[in-house]
Amino acid sequence: MKRTMKIASAALVASSAFAGSVFAGSLSEPVIEPVMMEPVPVINTGGDWTGFYAGLQLGYGDADGPGVLDGDNGLYGFHAGYDYDFGQFVLGGELDYDQTNIDLNGGAATIDSVARAKIKGGYNIFTGPFRDNKENVILKDGESYNDGNLWTDMNYYVEGVTGKIPG
Repeated sequence: MKRTMKIASAALVASSAFAGSVFAGSLSEPVIEPVMMEPVPVINTGGDWTGFYAGLQLGYGDADGPGVLDGDNGLYGFHAGYDYDFGQFVLGGELDYDQTNIDLNGGAATIDSVARAKIKGGYNIFTGPFRDNKENVILKDGESYNDGNLWTDMNYYVEGVTGKIPG
């Protein structure tokens, strides 16, 4: 036991001899330097639908004719069109061609291809006036959201809906 006390005492004296005061910081407030971050680029997701477009398509055709003239098969094709954005309204046209080989009634008739001409239009339903659930005007009369606003600015409940936005 005496030996253990001597070793413990020697260890205590040795650790005290090597120990010193630790100085960390000061009494003044630390200066926090701002973290420099690269700004996030804003991506324009649209807003003007005017222009030409084209593409390829792959699908499945099912023909139901009179009597027993029925058949089905895969089809593939090409489409191209043009849309014009008038602001609140988009109007456009499209040509479409599909190649296929659909046998009707085991070969009584055949569908080799399908061609279509389309006219299409659309109206921007996100046009003001919009009010949030606290009666604040979000969109004035005649203003509208574009594609980018739909994903970034619609963080509120509309008029007539009660509650709080989560988060």
